[in-house]
Amino acid sequence: MAPKNREENMKSTFTIADVSGSSGGESVSRESVRARGYHGIWFELGQRFDHGDKYSGGLGTYTANHLPMAVYDRESSRTFFTYGGTPAPDRRALAIMVSWFDHTTGRVPRPVVLYFDPAVNDPHDNASIHVDHDGFIWVFKSGRGTKRPGLIFRSTAPHSIDGFEMRDVQEFTYPQPYPHDAGGIFLLFTKYTGYPDRGPARNLFWKTSLDGCTWSEDHRLAGFDGHYQASGSSGTKIGTFFNWHPGGDVDKRTNLYYAQTIDRGKTWTTADGSPLALPLDTVQNEARVIDLEAAGRCMYTCDLNFDQTGNPILLYVASGRGEPGPPGDPREWTITRWTGAEWITSVITTSDHNYDMGSLYIDGNTWRVIGPTETGPQPYGTGGEMALWVSHDAGASWTMKRQITADSEFNHSYARRPHNATDPFYAFWADGHPHRFSESRLYFCNSDGSRLRRLPLELGDAEETIS
Repeated sequence: MAPKNREENMKSTFTIADVSGSSGGESVSRESVRARGYHGIWFELGQRFDHGDKYSGGLGTYTANHLPMAVYDRESSRTFFTYGGTPAPDRRALAIMVSWFDHTTGRVPRPVVLYFDPAVNDPHDNASIHVDHDGFIWVFKSGRGTKRPGLIFRSTAPHSIDGFEMRDVQEFTYPQPYPHDAGGIFLLFTKYTGYPDRGPARNLFWKTSLDGCTWSEDHRLAGFDGHYQASGSSGTKIGTFFNWHPGGDVDKRTNLYYAQTIDRGKTWTTADGSPLALPLDTVQNEARVIDLEAAGRCMYTCDLNFDQTGNPILLYVASGRGEPGPPGDPREWTITRWTGAEWITSVITTSDHNYDMGSLYIDGNTWRVIGPTETGPQPYGTGGEMALWVSHDAGASWTMKRQITADSEFNHSYARRPHNATDPFYAFWADGHPHRFSESRLYFCNSDGSRLRRLPLELGDAEETIS
């Protein structure tokens, strides 16, 4: 959805509410507005069942389809990250927050309130983040179909969040940016396209840009009833795996598909290099890896990573139905990987909710999964207690090496993997009560789960060391 007058929009300021919680707003252009501390957004979808809402709680790092939400930048020795926050812990209003953790000093600053609309409390509008070749920080604030546009921001200086400018306004949801060979950006995203007899469907697209202002046309990757995707990169390869929504029904999401490109979208292939004819517009196509529909299983995407030889590894949760509660059990944390000759599937563990999302880390022969696999203080609610699982045999068997959180007040959810994840900021997430409104705190941990840190709710100074 391009602005009516793009040049005028590019020069204009944007409005955010005062971060103290007043109802008034102020005009903010290049100088960043800072919050006093780190408060995540609390959200409930409003689709309630016997065992609670379909998903709800502290969803500052939601969804699995916004990625990456953190990037380690070697030049500055900082992990830059974005999350869905709120101006005050007692408010249900979404603010797009941006911050960093300094790996040299162990400090974090007061987070930047990049964008705030007091009428929106939906973390589907959360953002993804990208650091380009010159060190500029890009933030892609997700839109919501055609109801709200997607927004693209770029920092005014490299390796800095002190100022941002809006670069473009477009129609995109679930943005997934990657570097382009020519120094620009390759963007995977979703658009809600309409079917007269079924309503909107979530279809997958990609586009490219050299400057974040002028973009190629939207190229359709897949569009049959609807899809959710999670992607990843290895060298020049970008891969994505996605599911299928029969009849456009997201509660029946099923099947497993995989596609990849090594030339930023010029051609797309299966894992074995066989060409794919795009757009993919039928259920039975060459990208399908597993027919989960035939097995009566739903599929919830989590993370995609690659082994040492560049073969894709997919992490997802498979369950019996879309609603929360025991009828959907077993909810299996599942790995499906390409060996170079075939796809192999194994199960890591089980948990109690479809939206118990975690991330997959590959470090040579050591594979790790960090996520809320353990039952939390609010069983059958979104999230749980965070745990670290490890495999040394390419995912054939897994051992829980450490329970990272225990005896928590609230469930922890959506453990996210930074791009180029580097200790001690190896995974980050939020907590919150899934069954009633609560405050939400943000956390990160190191690679062996031995050191858990919580981002400060209030900072006394402009920066603070995290102990």
